[in-house]
Amino acid sequence: MAEESDLEKTEQASPRRLEKAREEGDVPRSKELATFSVLIAAAMSLWINGESMVQQLKALLANALVFEVINQVDAPLVDNSLALDSFNLILSLLPLVGLVILSALISPALIGGWLFSNKVFIPNFGKLNPANGLSNMFSKHALVELLKSIIKTLLVGYVSWLVIMSHTDAIFALASEPLTVASAHQGQILLVCFTFMALALAIIAFIDAPYQMYHYAQKLKMSRQDLRDEAKESEGNPETKAKIRSIQREMARRRMMSQIPKADVVITNPTHYAVALKYPENANHAPLIVAKGMDQIALKIRELALEHKVVLMEAPPLARALYHHSEIGDEIPSQLYTAVAQILAYVFQLRDWQKYGGIEPLIPDYIDIPADFDPLSNTGNH
Repeated sequence: MAEESDLEKTEQASPRRLEKAREEGDVPRSKELATFSVLIAAAMSLWINGESMVQQLKALLANALVFEVINQVDAPLVDNSLALDSFNLILSLLPLVGLVILSALISPALIGGWLFSNKVFIPNFGKLNPANGLSNMFSKHALVELLKSIIKTLLVGYVSWLVIMSHTDAIFALASEPLTVASAHQGQILLVCFTFMALALAIIAFIDAPYQMYHYAQKLKMSRQDLRDEAKESEGNPETKAKIRSIQREMARRRMMSQIPKADVVITNPTHYAVALKYPENANHAPLIVAKGMDQIALKIRELALEHKVVLMEAPPLARALYHHSEIGDEIPSQLYTAVAQILAYVFQLRDWQKYGGIEPLIPDYIDIPADFDPLSNTGNH
């Protein structure tokens, strides 16, 4: 039962799922809202600019029907006339076409937003599968679309019938009116009918838009198993991540160990802590921590130091302080300058004695550090 509940699509789509769907060109869309936007834009343009557009088209038609011999035999004049007529035609239709195109571009932003995805151009032969086609044909969504189309047809037809019935007398009167008046009157009736048909689609559009958003959310719903799989995919499998961290730690440890032969001194606890220091010659900064470790790592540091003849110095409080208050690659804390200077002075004197002879330097018998820098100052030493 638990496995079945984990596989049920009960969870809202995650941001990653929504982003992935958008990348594939899958966003909520309402065709009815787009259709209504285009039709109402066309109706507004005709109401505002219809009379002017009709007059311009009428003048263009009248000009095109004028026959002048010179214009028919002179090729340049014919070309210029056609170009001028075409330009005037485009200019007369520009308000209507421009507003319709603008509404067609704006309407997608109302639901789903603008989107361009090249993945929609990639052939998907799975859509040619008859089984998928039949399942889509008899799906719940297909039934809703069918009912919506029937309601839209009935509603638009009913509104058109009401408009025509309310203008019955005017329609019959067209036959007795002069041609110019009848044409203008007929255009007004058609415009009224067209406008009310567009407004009737508003009812369908304002129902369809929320439904399409709901259907899109339902379609992208995820199961709990989907969420877990997505988390593994985006964040990585915990076991894999642990293995990667282990490899990274091993690589860091190897890099650290490779620096020990270059160290000037290794300060020890003597068994629990080991910190390797390097003071580069002609450097303008304090000595650097090149390696540090506890227990087994400290033992390995001491072994490498002995192997490469790096000086080992037992200074438990200083070793603990350096371990707890600095990181690999950092300069030593300023509060420990004096203590480290005592150690390095002895190391450099020891090198000179080993190289040139003379009086053997004395090992510092007391290394003083601030009490608050030793984590064990109040509990005793290891």
